Amino acid sequence: MINLPIESILPELKDTLRIHKNVVLSASPGAGKTTRVPLALLQESWLEGKRILLLEPRRLAARAAARYMAAALGESVGETVGYRIRLDTRIGPKTRIEVITEGVLTRLLQADPALEQVGLVIFDEFHERSIHADLGLALCLQSQALLRPDLRLLVMSATLDTESVATLLGNAPVLRSEGRIFPVETCYLRRRPEKKAEEMVVDAVCNALNSTDGDVLVFLPGAGEIRRAASRLREKNLSRQVQIAPLYGNLPQKLQDMAIASSPPGQRKIVLSTSLAETSLTVEGVRVVIDSGLMRVPRFSPRTGMTRLETIPVSRSSADQRRGRAGRLGPGKCFRLWTEQDNQHLSPCSTPEILAADLVPLALELALWGVADPAELLWLDCPPSAAITQARELLSQLGALDRDGVITAHGRCMAGYGLHPRLAHMILTAVPLGLGGLACELAVVLSERDLFRGEGLSRDDDLRLRVETVRQFSRNKNERLAAGHEIDPAVYRRICAEIRYWKQAFAIPPAEGGGVEHCGLLLAFAYPDRIAQGRGDGRFLLSNGRGAVFSQSQPLSHAPYLVAAELADQGTESRILLAAPLELADIKRYFPERIVMDKAIAWDRSAQAVRARQSERLGAILLNETSIPDPDREEVRASLLWGITEEGLQILPWNKAACQIRQRLRLMGQLGEGWPDVSDQALLATVDKWLAPYLYGFTGREDLQKIQLAAVFQDMLSWQQRQKLDEWVPTHILVPSGQRIPIDYSDISCPVLAVRLQEMFGLDETPAIGGGKVILTLHLLSPAHRPVQVTRDLASFWRQAYYEVRKDLMGRYPRHYWPDDPLQAVPTNRTRPRH
Repeated sequence: MINLPIESILPELKDTLRIHKNVVLSASPGAGKTTRVPLALLQESWLEGKRILLLEPRRLAARAAARYMAAALGESVGETVGYRIRLDTRIGPKTRIEVITEGVLTRLLQADPALEQVGLVIFDEFHERSIHADLGLALCLQSQALLRPDLRLLVMSATLDTESVATLLGNAPVLRSEGRIFPVETCYLRRRPEKKAEEMVVDAVCNALNSTDGDVLVFLPGAGEIRRAASRLREKNLSRQVQIAPLYGNLPQKLQDMAIASSPPGQRKIVLSTSLAETSLTVEGVRVVIDSGLMRVPRFSPRTGMTRLETIPVSRSSADQRRGRAGRLGPGKCFRLWTEQDNQHLSPCSTPEILAADLVPLALELALWGVADPAELLWLDCPPSAAITQARELLSQLGALDRDGVITAHGRCMAGYGLHPRLAHMILTAVPLGLGGLACELAVVLSERDLFRGEGLSRDDDLRLRVETVRQFSRNKNERLAAGHEIDPAVYRRICAEIRYWKQAFAIPPAEGGGVEHCGLLLAFAYPDRIAQGRGDGRFLLSNGRGAVFSQSQPLSHAPYLVAAELADQGTESRILLAAPLELADIKRYFPERIVMDKAIAWDRSAQAVRARQSERLGAILLNETSIPDPDREEVRASLLWGITEEGLQILPWNKAACQIRQRLRLMGQLGEGWPDVSDQALLATVDKWLAPYLYGFTGREDLQKIQLAAVFQDMLSWQQRQKLDEWVPTHILVPSGQRIPIDYSDISCPVLAVRLQEMFGLDETPAIGGGKVILTLHLLSPAHRPVQVTRDLASFWRQAYYEVRKDLMGRYPRHYWPDDPLQAVPTNRTRPRH
């Protein structure tokens, strides 16, 4: 066995674990901690009769570590060393070391909180801070505190803030192994070209093949970029001695093994990997690293309740981990596809998943553990309260939590399968309906990468097509179906295996299926918050209130109702990526508890009237609405008053008489106290008092036009006030000609009397109102009723301005009477006065 750097610290680690129950071990990548530490501790006396659980963040790393340790013991996997991962378990009666993925630890803890048969739990690569690792450590710490004081915990990491972890573990001792890393030359771009990541990688690979030796490890954000980069590299007609090996989680095991194995003599290998090759597993023979500087992570939005995959720059610690892969065998070289200036702006470390992921599975696990408030446990980073609250609300909708937030029998059943709670609820609900097989198919199709290859089909977002294709492919065994749709056989095989697994897990007969026309109903069980109603223009309203739309028109764009299983949360409207149609009858039949019956009598601005409606709503979606035939008259009147307040006083019929009495009342309010306030603000504030009695039987703006506002204002006054109003602020005034002329109160600071000049002959004093306090402004008119003079001093006008005005009027109106002495003349409303 090759001597590895970690071995120098193994004696100290053994001594420390004999004394302390919790230890933190920091070891550089390649030090050998994953495989050497469990084997070294296996014979410790405190472990007698008990097992070691070694947690790995990825299935590929778990299998590789188990195989390596079993080979070191000269055994097969499943003897002393075994592994337990999803869909694959190799554990025997003699197994002492179990390599498991982090989700498996949660299942073991929920089944046996004391972990009676376990002596040591090792959290490997803890710096990756997966949500399962954080949860597993929190549950183990509580189990250790309450049930198993002898349980030992060992947290191992390559790059980690060891002090904070040690504090969390009760000031645990920290051991460090420096490892053996050869120098790595780091090359940056002078400037970042406007190219896609896979295009930049191809250029860098060609450069590396010509200027370096050894295998090349390339980091790309996801499987799509890996496939495109591999295709472009094959087009370069590279040497036959160069092998291209993709490496990502969903590859078949043979291809994964080929990617991490040493290259045959005389050959070079280009490994195109996601971030899984960053720390958790060793790729043999690598001397060159090409780093795209990108990673793909899930981002959950509490605002929308949706998760999307987001491609982001790597953190500085992740970039250093990747670079270190080139220095394990000897001096290496790392090509970073970004500039040195960009490097300065990288975040120091990656965001822990628990702060950015969907917390619905976590909330269910906590409820099953008996914890309502995450703060009851010890965390490096406590789950965000907003995301936990939203997660618990969804679990309540799914029937996993009762009104008090306590897990239900249905919730316990959901948690027992390790599926996302949405999908577990969907299958459990579908089984009694005879649709369990279809639900399993949907759950797997939703959990896996889209089985369609190429860009063309990604435009068709109908989930039913995927299920039909899986079924058709199983019959035809042909990669290209009759419809011309090309699928990925590797993804298909994995989907079929998982469908068989879940059918067995839920005790569903293998032959049971269900027509794809039920896809929408089953999706509604899983995603009740994403039931959507068509707006009629290709856009949709989700029951959670968000808008959604397809990226381009397709048959589903015109569906009255659908369920959006996958959404891209971007912009004001989310983009629908996968969906299936839903029938209104199914909504009413299967979701009656979520449908709210609402009777509303309210002002409708668009109709400018009160509408009495009875509606059925599913969240933000209006399913049905009918008129209430005989609504309560008081409620109608109250709604009409609210509508008047909302629209403003202009909705009322302000004819000339109404405007005049209102202005007269305003003037009286300035002349004395005790008069009603008829300003806009006061009238709107008291509309329920002065106007309400006149609104019985009225429903809208059209009815309001029947109101005689002048009479309404009159009714605000007592008999004495009416008398005084007519006396002090009359509607008309008697002029010398004997005519009653109306007063214009448009400007109450300056009331106007517009009268023909000839009707004022003989009057030497300007008329006044308001008990003589308000002098009228006279607009003296020509016979044609055009203003010839404006004055508030009639006597002065007769003495001074009249004679100039008279000359002009005699020229224009020679037949009319224009006396030399207006004060002695007879006033008239005719051409000439009668003698």
